[in-house]
Amino acid sequence: MRTKADAVVIGGGIIGVAVAFYLAKKKYGQVVLVEKEPFTGAGSTTKAAGGIRAQFSTKTNIEMSMLSEKMFVEFKEETGSEALFDQVGYLFLLSDDDDVKTFTRHYELQRSLGLNVQLLKPNEIAQYAPHVRTDDIKLATFCHDDGLGDPSEFLRGYESAIRRLGVGVELECAVTGFGKAGDKLTSVRTTKGEIQTSMVINCAGAWAGEIGRMAGAEVKVEPYKRMCVTTGELDFVRPFFPMVVDVKSGLYFHKESKGLLLGWADKSVKPGFDVSSDPDYVDTIIEKALDRIPQLETAEIANQWAGLYETTPDHQAIIGYDPEVGGMFHVTGFSGHGFMHAPAAGLVSAQILSGEKPVIDVSPLSPTRFAGAVETHETNVI
Repeated sequence: MRTKADAVVIGGGIIGVAVAFYLAKKKYGQVVLVEKEPFTGAGSTTKAAGGIRAQFSTKTNIEMSMLSEKMFVEFKEETGSEALFDQVGYLFLLSDDDDVKTFTRHYELQRSLGLNVQLLKPNEIAQYAPHVRTDDIKLATFCHDDGLGDPSEFLRGYESAIRRLGVGVELECAVTGFGKAGDKLTSVRTTKGEIQTSMVINCAGAWAGEIGRMAGAEVKVEPYKRMCVTTGELDFVRPFFPMVVDVKSGLYFHKESKGLLLGWADKSVKPGFDVSSDPDYVDTIIEKALDRIPQLETAEIANQWAGLYETTPDHQAIIGYDPEVGGMFHVTGFSGHGFMHAPAAGLVSAQILSGEKPVIDVSPLSPTRFAGAVETHETNVI
């Protein structure tokens, strides 16, 4: 392992490898990525549902997604690796009057920023998502530029690229502490040894708060358990079937292999790192799915798993220099949207770290925003 680096990236999920990739492309210097697990993506990345969307409620998140979607399309050209971005779209079903008003406002903001999103009447929904019950739906929003991707494919593409570009990738290398001179970091201590560095980039996802505490920083990230379920083969799932979000119930589902992936966020779950399978959680997901897709009554469960959302108080990411600890930069807290924002997050972080003006103004995502009352919350969270 290298004992000196210009930057150490902590966390081998898709955010960490994307940051490392864009730093290496900018010839930032010697970059080392450390990951505590035996392989990259072992945390939340490989457990993600794979949705990619720009239908958010804040300007920053919409812009981050629109840039990421463009970068996902150009992924092979940029990294040299194949990874499919299947632009089948995202469909939000609205059955509540308040939700109709809220999402109409979101729609107007999204359109003003150039997003190709449209409003659908209930009788127009079946062309995108046949067999979804719509008798209670009042309106829907749909964006065909959104869609699905395999997080593992994109992660491996970035990882292959950073290895070619000379980034040191250290697996089974857990961070145990930091060296400091006053309030500035001077090294990263790991189970494999110590790396002298003046720049540490915290991409530890659900574990970002723990990494921050080791360095004396307060990182407003907490881990929350979320679960997904996949079904066996279903004859009504067509290649064009999009990601569908039932806003009132919180259920989301999309095509997965020849069946469906089903998910739902249990807001009563307490923060913690438990990712064991919960039968009651799974039963609730299935009940909600049966209500919206009655034909699932005969479906078989193929798989189920739990992962962690790295959640902030306002459900927006944290990107920027730590206000208290010199030499620490955070790229974390994506609140379930890390995969879809990884390309843009990697690029803008590398631009800021290189002293450039970022292509997107991410000042609303600064860690310093939590010092006072947070002005803007991302409300379109699933």
